[in-house]
Amino acid sequence: MKIRTNPDLDPKLQARNLYWQGYRLRRISEMLDIPESTISTWKKSEQWDKVKPLDRVEANLEARLITLINKDQKEGKDFKEIDLLMRQQERMARVHKYNGSGNEVDLNPNIANRNKGPRKKPERNAIDDDQQSKLVESFHETMFDYQKGWYQAGLKHRIRNILKSRQIGATFYFAHEAFIDALETGRNQIFLSASKAQAHVFRQYIVQFVKDTVGVELRGDPIVLPNGAHLYFLGTNARTAQSYHGNLYLDEYFWIHKFQEFRKVASGMALHKKWRQTYFSTPSSLEHDAYPFWSGDHFNRGRAKADKIQLDLSHANLVDGKKCDDGHWRQIITVEDAVKGGCDLFDLDQLKLEYSPDEYQNLLMCQFIDDTSSVFSMPMMQRCMVDSWEVWEDFKPLAGRPLANREVWIGYDPAKGGIGDSAGCAVIAPPVTEGGKFRVLEKYQWRGKDFKAQADAIREITKRYRVTYIGIDITGIGEGVFQLVKQFFPQATPFQYSPVVKGRLVMKGHDVISKGRLEFDAGSTDIAQSFISIRKSVTASGRAPTYEAGRSKEASHADLAWAIMHALHNEPLEGSSGSKSGFMELYD
Repeated sequence: MKIRTNPDLDPKLQARNLYWQGYRLRRISEMLDIPESTISTWKKSEQWDKVKPLDRVEANLEARLITLINKDQKEGKDFKEIDLLMRQQERMARVHKYNGSGNEVDLNPNIANRNKGPRKKPERNAIDDDQQSKLVESFHETMFDYQKGWYQAGLKHRIRNILKSRQIGATFYFAHEAFIDALETGRNQIFLSASKAQAHVFRQYIVQFVKDTVGVELRGDPIVLPNGAHLYFLGTNARTAQSYHGNLYLDEYFWIHKFQEFRKVASGMALHKKWRQTYFSTPSSLEHDAYPFWSGDHFNRGRAKADKIQLDLSHANLVDGKKCDDGHWRQIITVEDAVKGGCDLFDLDQLKLEYSPDEYQNLLMCQFIDDTSSVFSMPMMQRCMVDSWEVWEDFKPLAGRPLANREVWIGYDPAKGGIGDSAGCAVIAPPVTEGGKFRVLEKYQWRGKDFKAQADAIREITKRYRVTYIGIDITGIGEGVFQLVKQFFPQATPFQYSPVVKGRLVMKGHDVISKGRLEFDAGSTDIAQSFISIRKSVTASGRAPTYEAGRSKEASHADLAWAIMHALHNEPLEGSSGSKSGFMELYD
């Protein structure tokens, strides 16, 4: 195809522009009817190939703009094109200036004022509509059937009161439920527990849920959402937090010391009818002062006989949840109920092997502990339970050296190889002054670890603390652990169990605890449970007194209690008091 040469335009410019558009020299020669050799000479003499791409565009802009400006009869589209080309030339000028200075303002003048005026703070914990939809969808999709029942009960009833098995996801679920409610309604949520460390488990679940689902990391304590909802995570300091108000979640309430006093303040945070109250816990002892709250006896106090209620607290009556005459929606949900409700996290046959019948009934089947024959009663153990975050100011659990250079003692109790037994290990801070308090800083229970792995775990503890004593029961696998521990801690103390040794350990433990000299975090209910399970017994011959954990003869349970007592034994039996009265009868 040939195009007629415009006599008003330099043929050299026309050839150059066609070349820059990508046409070959032969094709340009045909189109303009100019010899190829002539075009080649122009190309070499003016060095068309060396012209920068931006300059090529600018040259074409200039040529087209001049053509339009010189046009005698202009149409509307010509004026529009002229305006467009002029703006492009302005942009080209800014690019040239930026290439020379490197200043971004030369490229975009608007950013010169971006930092002027008051800065707007980024919205904290912001969640947009799409993210909220994903969170709500994830919450509903991950519920087990029994959790769906909890959700529906929360929509209909002001008070939910749940007796539950361990490890069925109650804290996990209620953390998510409360967050979604705060997100959708703007209502405050208050999480209470016997210790702030335990209450912060709720916070950890919420933060992880949001981060995993939408990639937003919630910050703050309390967590404050853009819609004004506050999420409070409180321990025993809730007694001084009466100004808070919102939906109330109180977990493991059967393990809270002086529960009735605690609840009086806590329930005041949710007095208005728009707030709901949720209480859930594994069972402890029938003697616990939370039991009347569960049984309805607390409701009956001070009421006329005609107004008193009699509740059917059987599992058969409450397995599906039921609104009772005192206004509480109650439910008993065992581990077997949870499995039926879709929870696929358990192997029931294996659990029955791992736990003695008594433990299985208490921990997983919601049966209350009978502590009438226990050496360590429930009231005695409750006095040991403290809010460690509030009272242990020198203990920094997340630090590389949690107790700085203060000494600690370690107690270890091995698995005996029986049904349901595990190894226990406890890190104890001894008292600084005579007659002071022992503190259980850390505790571990190990199942399935061989003796080398357990010795290695103890060695890791010695790297974080200044350990001055380690007491180890050398029964069974304990002998292997002891031999390995001696390699890095030669002064480790062995315990060869016998009725006499057991008696001394229990007497020392009873003396310390009865005098109020032991403390552990109130969230560590397994420590209390471990001590409560120890009962006085006799040896197989029937001739000597001894101590067993529960009624099971196949294994020695209460591993945490024994581990703690191994550490306490480093203080002489008479301790700060030479008197043995009050505990000699335990052995006599």
